Amino acid sequence: MGMKTKIYVNNEKFITGTTLQDSTNYENNNMALHQCENPEQIIENRKQLAQFLEIGLEDFVCAKQTHSVNFHNVIEADRGRGAFSQDTAIPETDALYTFEPNIMLSCFTADCVPVIFYNEISGVVGVIQSGWKGTVNEITLRVFQHLVEAEKCDPEDFFVWLGPALSQEKFEVDVDVFEKFDALGYAREFILYREMTKKYHIDNQKTVKKQCELAGIPSKQISMDRTCTFLSEEGFSYREDRRAGRHLSFVMKKKVEE
Repeated sequence: MGMKTKIYVNNEKFITGTTLQDSTNYENNNMALHQCENPEQIIENRKQLAQFLEIGLEDFVCAKQTHSVNFHNVIEADRGRGAFSQDTAIPETDALYTFEPNIMLSCFTADCVPVIFYNEISGVVGVIQSGWKGTVNEITLRVFQHLVEAEKCDPEDFFVWLGPALSQEKFEVDVDVFEKFDALGYAREFILYREMTKKYHIDNQKTVKKQCELAGIPSKQISMDRTCTFLSEEGFSYREDRRAGRHLSFVMKKKVEE
């Protein structure tokens, strides 16, 4: 059993990345307990990931994501929540951040934009799920504003990765969703209208990137993984298959030995 994982950063301070669909693993390497056929096999996949990342599964923290705008500051006492069971996951939360070392924050997606970040100076790390509801409710902007105002982080010290998500070509919507994006005022350049199908096509990743920029994060410090979850064989897509598994995007601050 291999572990198909894309690592975005692995340096002396931080590790970030995302798991990919992989037919050689249980349920194609699905990482989600809330959407699976056999929870024991998902735990096995997660253990493989933990081993690959050289930590224990008990060091992961997971939330019950509900497309809310709620975020949670993960403390040492939260270590292991949601890792082995949905029952212990942090409820109704779509963003996690922590200043604690050696805690692997997790975010599950299949089309939604996973936002993975760390701050070079303050040492905070975090993950956000921004599906279209999260984007129109500006969850990413809210999280970064909170980190800047309440946690005193400098926005210029953040590095952000937007993981695999539904591409603009495949994210087609009707006028109701279009109007919600349009109302943001800054998303227009990321929307196309196709006369033939009478559908709007929205680039959710670029809209989320814009929200990071509005929070004061330098554009050059925001990376986009343009893998389309629908079109790529490595992607899980809810739009393509309602029973699709989930990617797990992760970030951890390493404990630097004194």
